[in-house]
Amino acid sequence: MLILTAHQFSAYIMTANVSYYQSKKEFRQFVTISIPDLIQLKKEGNQTSFNALVLKIMPGIRRYINERLTAAMSKGYFSKGKYKVDDFIDQIFIEIYDTIDTIKNGKKFYVWLLKKTNNLLNTAIEKEEFDDTFFKNIDDFSKPEWEAMQERYGADANGYFVMIEELDDISYNHNDYVLNHVFIEDKEKDVIKKIDKGLTTEEIKNHITMVLHNLPPAMQNVFELTTNHYLDLEEIAQIRNSTTEEVEGLLKDAKKALQLSFFNRYELG
Repeated sequence: MLILTAHQFSAYIMTANVSYYQSKKEFRQFVTISIPDLIQLKKEGNQTSFNALVLKIMPGIRRYINERLTAAMSKGYFSKGKYKVDDFIDQIFIEIYDTIDTIKNGKKFYVWLLKKTNNLLNTAIEKEEFDDTFFKNIDDFSKPEWEAMQERYGADANGYFVMIEELDDISYNHNDYVLNHVFIEDKEKDVIKKIDKGLTTEEIKNHITMVLHNLPPAMQNVFELTTNHYLDLEEIAQIRNSTTEEVEGLLKDAKKALQLSFFNRYELG
């Protein structure tokens, strides 16, 4: 396996023509191998180069902050414009500089970074309350109810897409959800084939995004950390200050709700 220095990896990630998911996996590797350089730059007092390297880490973090803020905003936890992504980015810069020389294990840096981000967001959003009527009754929705929900979601999402456009790195500005995020491929190949045959890639992605939007925030968060940040259950538990069992339960519930939504809305039973 080829191991690159942070400088080499940065140059590679800027120029390589790789797929969206491949680049996300490589982004985590870049964060991991940045630790020695960040520690050395701080030791040298080279603030400019330190900040420049941290900036290369931020696109994925900006995207994560943006998605959690817009989800909270769309549910009425606070008004649009109350918080800006940069408010959190500035604080994370300070946290990284103050703490970087105590993080000896590069593999833990990515989890530490998301945990710090999550804690800052939780403090701002405070305790999230949620009406779980949709989650409890997802398998009873009629076709007209699904269409009405899609229409409402389209209206609610306007603010989300406006905020998304403000992000610097377009490669982190969307979720490419696919059926393998929802169904276990080996056990449900026939279901996947049936959905693939009847729906376009865009329709599948839009449906998953809409259902997630209506699920409890904890389920959304765990599903997002699993599919878009490639974290395992133990890592997510650390980030959420939770137990592995609780995280596993949330992920199972999220996937079950998504599966039921496909069966119900598109009459796959």
